Amino acid sequence: MVINRKIQTLDEFTIQQMRDFPQATGELSGLLRDIGLAAKRVHVEVNKAGLVDILGDAGTMNVQGEEVKKLDVFANNQFMGVLRHGISCAGIGSEELDDVVIFDDEISNQSKYVCLFDPLDGSSNIDVNVSIGTIFSIYRRVSEKGKPARKEDFLQPGNKQVAAGYVIYGSSTMLVYATRRGVNGFTLDQAIGEFTLSHPDIKCPEKGKIYSVNHGNFFQYDEKVREYITVCQKKDKTNGGPYTQRYIGSMVADVHRNLIKGGIFMYPGTTDKPKGKLRLMYECNPFAFIVEKAGGKATNGQIRILDVEPTDVHQRTPLFIGSRLMMDELESITMVP
Repeated sequence: MVINRKIQTLDEFTIQQMRDFPQATGELSGLLRDIGLAAKRVHVEVNKAGLVDILGDAGTMNVQGEEVKKLDVFANNQFMGVLRHGISCAGIGSEELDDVVIFDDEISNQSKYVCLFDPLDGSSNIDVNVSIGTIFSIYRRVSEKGKPARKEDFLQPGNKQVAAGYVIYGSSTMLVYATRRGVNGFTLDQAIGEFTLSHPDIKCPEKGKIYSVNHGNFFQYDEKVREYITVCQKKDKTNGGPYTQRYIGSMVADVHRNLIKGGIFMYPGTTDKPKGKLRLMYECNPFAFIVEKAGGKATNGQIRILDVEPTDVHQRTPLFIGSRLMMDELESITMVP
């Protein structure tokens, strides 16, 4: 992977990319810049969370029955507010909202895109200062432009995504996004308050030495999944090992590390939750799009994640995602009858 030393901001990069497409209207670039603006606002609060009354629970439950953190609420409001007041988004879907929100006004009705997002992934880690992040997914509307967006604009399979990305709030704040042209990463330069290109044309290594899975659920996993995990544990130098287990409990942090260094992330279904815990539309689809564009693979254990036909905005799914050769190895074990 090449680390870029030439300063180029997110705005400059998206404008330059647009020049290669004379028919481009600039809406997608504007939407990405709006997301970058909201991410900078969340970054500020994340970095001072321990100094203000923004840690802890908000006292409510989201639609998935999970406790909502105060910073979840703040992040959701920031992304929703920025996208509502922009000119490039016709509506949003969020983990923190029961249903999609249609921006029914004259400007928004002319917009080509809708956006789904998890405003703060890994929020259970907020109180202990572990990396957290934002995940987003962008689709082109299928409903008639000039009228309010409709539910079907959001319920499209992942292979219809126009762009997807994530922001990781860690030792530095980084925005990574993918289009059909590739994957690029931008690190927030706090001196100038801009995301600057730091990781151009990201490629996921074909193989790594990291596997990420919650071992606490080992005996609730399918027998074939347990077999693959055991293979990961037993690997030695003669068969490409040893593999190292790394699991942060924040999907953004785990998948980001594996995208950069090579590895595999697994969140299988369990006997208690056979459909898995992760959400298809605003967690799995965006990451599957990003990792595939970087050369990796993503499945639900049976089919490609991006080919799953959604039926609900909050639909859950198992997820296996990572380096191509490691995914091939997983499938050689788990997909054999």
